Amino acid sequence: MTDPHWVIHLPTLLTTRDRATALVEALRRSLSHLPQLDFGEVTVSPEDNQRRRHLVYCNRSLDHGRRCRLPDQHRAECESDGGG
Repeated sequence: MTDPHWVIHLPTLLTTRDRATALVEALRRSLSHLPQLDFGEVTVSPEDNQRRRHLVYCNRSLDHGRRCRLPDQHRAECESDGGG
C-alpha cells in the first residue's frame, strides 16, 4: 500500500478565473522540471466557493503514459505533454 499524496492549497490575491489560470500556466512553465508536482490535475476555485473547482488542463490519457497538455474542454485534438 502506498502513502496518500498531499494537495497544496495556495490562496492568491487574483480576482478572476482567467488570471488564476494564467498564474497556473506560469507556474507550470517554471516548475515543470519538478517530478513531485502534477500540473495536469490543477484546479482553480473562487475563494468563497472552494468546492466549485475548475480543471485548468485536459489531462486526458494518451499513448505511452502521456497526458494531454491543452486547456480543459479544448476543441483541437489532444497534444502530448511529452512525459511518460
